Amino acid sequence: MTLPGWTREPLVHFLAAGAAIWFVLSWQGEPVDPASRAITVTQEDRARLALQWERTLQRAPTDAELDGLTEQFIREEVLYREALRLGLDQDDAVLRKRLAGKMDYLAASMAETASAPDTTLQQWLDTHPERFAPEVRYSFDQRWFAEQDTARRALPSPDPRGEAISLPPAMEGASRREVDERFGEAFRTALDAAPVGQGWHGPVASGFGWHLVQLRARETGEVPPLAEIRDRVEADWRTATSAARKEEAYRLLRDSYRITVAR
Repeated sequence: MTLPGWTREPLVHFLAAGAAIWFVLSWQGEPVDPASRAITVTQEDRARLALQWERTLQRAPTDAELDGLTEQFIREEVLYREALRLGLDQDDAVLRKRLAGKMDYLAASMAETASAPDTTLQQWLDTHPERFAPEVRYSFDQRWFAEQDTARRALPSPDPRGEAISLPPAMEGASRREVDERFGEAFRTALDAAPVGQGWHGPVASGFGWHLVQLRARETGEVPPLAEIRDRVEADWRTATSAARKEEAYRLLRDSYRITVAR
C-alpha cells in the first residue's frame, strides 16, 4: 500500500498521536466506572482479539478458540475493574510501561502493516547496501571511555584521548565478523550507520562501555539484486520506519510538554 504524501506531514502525525492518546485512555470502551457491573464485548473487541491471535500464531482462531479468547478478555475486564476499585492503578510502574508501549505501538502500527512498493525498497537497498551485502569491511579508529558523559566531553577534540583498555585503537579492513568478535554486534551496527570520513562520531555503546569512532572507510561487497532479497529488505525497511515513526510521534508529544527535572 502506498501512503499518500499528506500522511507524512508532522501535523497529521501530531493529530494521530493525539487520537492515539484518546484511544489508549478509552481502550477499555467507555471510561471505566469501577462501580459499574456491566461489561459489553463488542464485535470490534472480538475482531481485535482475533487479529492479535492471528499475528501471534499466523492463522485465524477457530470459533472455540475465539470464545476462549473472549472469556479471557472478560476475566481481565472483571479483574481490571476490581483493581481500579481498590486503587491498584495508582503509582503502578508496570501499568505505566504498558500504556507507554501501547502509545509506541499505535504510532508505528501504520508502518507495521504497510506493504512497500519495489521503488521504495530499491531506494532503501541503495541507501543501506551495508545491511544486505554478504561482506563488509571497516577501517576505523576508536577511543574508549568508561562513562558516556566523559566520551561526550571529549568528542569536540580533533584528537580525543581515550582511557586505557585492551582493545585495538584502530582496525584496517576488518570484516564484519572480526568487528563483532572484538567489539560486539551493537558496536558494528553503529559502524553501519556512522558517517564515513567525517571525523569523530559518537559516543557509541558496546559491551565494554562507550567509544568515539572515526570511520575512515566502509567497503561494501556485491549486493544481491532486490528480487533475491525482497523479504529481507522489506522487513528491514518496516522495522526502521516503525522505529522512526515512534520517535517522531514521541518528539512531537514531548515538545508539547513543559518539563522540569530537579538535579
